[in-house]
Amino acid sequence: QLQLVESGGGLVQPGGSLRLSCATSGFTLDYYAIGWFRQAPGKEREGVACKSSSDGTIHYADSVRGRFAISIDNANNMVYLQMNSLQPSDTAVYYCAVTAASGYYCSGFKDYEYAYWGQGTQVTVSS
Repeated sequence: QLQLVESGGGLVQPGGSLRLSCATSGFTLDYYAIGWFRQAPGKEREGVACKSSSDGTIHYADSVRGRFAISIDNANNMVYLQMNSLQPSDTAVYYCAVTAASGYYCSGFKDYEYAYWGQGTQVTVSS
């Protein structure tokens, strides 16, 4: 059974950093596209970072490029999202997700194409 469990969220001051973790099980991580998404209150869910399964490329939303970094530890079935220079606008529930589509190119951040989701972890950026 495929499972995703996020952790690492919390309260941080503007300009601070957090590293989110996504523990995965039940599948071979290297074969799947994986993404980080977030949803702020009253807003639609949006993609922030992803790794394609088609060619291994990594993509970022414009709003986080240069501040966030996705990394994958295939040996330990972990996915991370390092978040630096956090801003109040980064406040949201963050989710990791996996798509079962083979050869998937993830730059479009189409959340409806991701079949498996974690429960989310809350990130609050506030002074």
